[in-house]
Amino acid sequence: MPCRGTPTSGPGYGEPQSITSPEAMLRANNGPSSPEGSGAVAVRCDGLVKRYGDLVAVDGLDLEVRTGECFGLLGPNGAGKTTTIEILEGLLEPDGGEVEVLGLRWTNAARELRERIGIQLQETQLAGKLTVEETIRLFRSFYRRGSTVEAILAMVRLEEKRRTWVSRLSGGQKQRLALACALVGDPDLLFLDEPTTGLDPQSRRAVWELVEAFRARGGTVVLTTHYMEEAARLCDRVAIVDRGRIIAQGSPADLIASLGGEHVVEFSVEGGDGVPAPVDLCRLPGVIGARSENGRTCLTVREVHTAVPALLAELARRGAVLAGLSTHHATLEDVFVSLTGRRLRDG
Repeated sequence: MPCRGTPTSGPGYGEPQSITSPEAMLRANNGPSSPEGSGAVAVRCDGLVKRYGDLVAVDGLDLEVRTGECFGLLGPNGAGKTTTIEILEGLLEPDGGEVEVLGLRWTNAARELRERIGIQLQETQLAGKLTVEETIRLFRSFYRRGSTVEAILAMVRLEEKRRTWVSRLSGGQKQRLALACALVGDPDLLFLDEPTTGLDPQSRRAVWELVEAFRARGGTVVLTTHYMEEAARLCDRVAIVDRGRIIAQGSPADLIASLGGEHVVEFSVEGGDGVPAPVDLCRLPGVIGARSENGRTCLTVREVHTAVPALLAELARRGAVLAGLSTHHATLEDVFVSLTGRRLRDG
């Protein structure tokens, strides 16, 4: 149950907000770029619709990505993220709405757009019997302009694997190679669909550094992810997608701040009068919002040191025995749960 300052779902919420290491080689060659300083639009879609029979995968979605920013589509599996990004990439045709990428349309400028974008698919299948160098050289041949094979190998730190078959690379090395293939044409706009799914933490950070390096030279990134840490680190703005619609968007910090509290307290009880009603929990000092899910109750709070003692006193008064209690800083996951009542990984 929401209390003061807690976001709720509905037509009034989720309107676009106006708020808006790296490889040394890229910094030296191109210099940094700031999305706040650019009013240009890299990607725009209005009323986007995609159906598969009776299933509406994308349902009237509106989106605008500014030049030079990293924009994330955040949501559970089946939310419509991949379908949306594949339409933006020109891989799927929409059933309704309009799409504009880098000021152009796929209907009349497909060749030019393919020269100016880079794509890393959710699952990239590369020829296993080609070497790393042969794969990059093949993809470089598709573009009129682009980086040298040597520069790309250095950028993704695969120089020592240049003569290794793709089939013998680790999962993290394959992801870096897939990113190399997306970057080899020196794109203005980079699409990344779940770029670090299944990677270990070290490999994930390596991919993040490559994305940050691309940003540092002024590139624009559109990515899909369900990793909260990834979205918070890489994205200037995110759009939370659920059932083919954007239900909220803004910077990660501002979406989290919209909860009204910096922390989340989760607890469960046994016996006594049970868990107090959400309206009663919201009366406790420092508590902004309350909700129950799967036998646990979640409180959004301003100050843990104020809210927890008050909660314990209330449970003791009711004769309830605390079975478990944990706290964490509020995240984008908490924003999604507050809006939908489901977790991002529920699908």
